[in-house]
Amino acid sequence: MYDEADINSDAVILCAANAYEQKYYLNENFSSLPQAIKDELQIMCVLYTAEIGGIFSLQYDEDGNLYMNVVAEEDDFSFDEIGSALKIKALQNEKRDLLESLEKYYRAVILHQTDDIEM
Repeated sequence: MYDEADINSDAVILCAANAYEQKYYLNENFSSLPQAIKDELQIMCVLYTAEIGGIFSLQYDEDGNLYMNVVAEEDDFSFDEIGSALKIKALQNEKRDLLESLEKYYRAVILHQTDDIEM
């Protein structure tokens, strides 16, 4: 798990919330996640964008590392950059177990890398 990262186009989006369109997206490839996990992801993403603004997403890189990515429109003067960094640090601490479990899930179920995974 890393801070705001500039993810390449090969990244796989787990979920995202958009403050501009007031929409939430969950990648259909992750529909097999338990409903409680899907609900927690939605709450986390939507609350982030309600508080900070912009577009917030959780994305996997090609190795299965989970990143929090934030994008704000250039003319969005209400976007809170400092609050964004603080909120991401807080989410990393508060949701550490969830985020680590999602990385393990992705590596096992999507990448089929079960050798290095402790369940």
